[in-house]
Amino acid sequence: MKKIGLITSGGDAPGMNACIRAVVRTAFVENIEVVGFYRGYEGVIDNDFVELSTDKVSNIIHRGGTILKTARSKRFMTAEGMQQAVSTLQKHQLDGFVVIGGDGSFRGAYELSKLHSIKTIGCPGTIDNDLIGTDFTIGYDTAINTVVEAVDKIRDTAESHDRIFVVEVMGRDAGLIALRSAIACGAEAILIPERDGDLEKLLEKKKTWRLTKKSRIIIVAEGDENGGAIGIGNLLKKEWPEFDIRISILGHIQRGGNPTCMERVNASLMGYYAVKALQNNHTNEMIGIVNKQVCYTPFQNAIKHIDELNPEMLTILDILSV
Repeated sequence: MKKIGLITSGGDAPGMNACIRAVVRTAFVENIEVVGFYRGYEGVIDNDFVELSTDKVSNIIHRGGTILKTARSKRFMTAEGMQQAVSTLQKHQLDGFVVIGGDGSFRGAYELSKLHSIKTIGCPGTIDNDLIGTDFTIGYDTAINTVVEAVDKIRDTAESHDRIFVVEVMGRDAGLIALRSAIACGAEAILIPERDGDLEKLLEKKKTWRLTKKSRIIIVAEGDENGGAIGIGNLLKKEWPEFDIRISILGHIQRGGNPTCMERVNASLMGYYAVKALQNNHTNEMIGIVNKQVCYTPFQNAIKHIDELNPEMLTILDILSV
């Protein structure tokens, strides 16, 4: 292993820079050169690259986003674009390739690997935490802490005015951000894409709410079938005219910000083990941490899991929101 390529792909996530730093510095100690491509697979196609040294990754562990930038490449989905990407990788005479991204990024890496013999390893970077093969993806812990901080501030206003706030968080296909942050900030209810009938349960929940409550927070994942926070909020305004109901969409603030301590440590571990995996002839696998142990999941299996969430977590939320 003499030279490896590195990209960040898909949606940005806090902790990506910490992972980049770990890959580069581990490679440096092992006398391996690292080439970083800008804007994910777009940069690979265009051969838009930078040679990454230890100096270039100084003072980035605390920064959100990614110094390599990222993109979702439509050109990469074509045979011509994929062939251009292969030509670039071969031109640089790479022995290994590290992809920091999510489900789509790994699918792309797997398809690309059919056209070349370069060993490829993935590090899970997505705030949704929806990949099989790791307890926490890079970006998830920071995202839920951002949600909790924002909802804590929203509750101050809710209590001051006796309002109901419907707060939308990210999660097009998965409600993991919604569920964990709802428990952490004491929300009264959640609506998530994995579960049907949440709206009916919410409407019934009003009968059991204590009249002494001065605020009520409803967390909605953006992928909820009822139209997100706007759809739910407008419906509740009709169903509960006696309440002052407001809508807040947190949006992309959940993607940014300085990564948490846990984020930086996990991302650093994944970057370190990505290089080690390449040295040990692993390929087409995602690095994960399960029960504090490093594990390797084939790209074909490291896909989005859109299943029912832990029912105990949902029960806990219901009990704690009385």
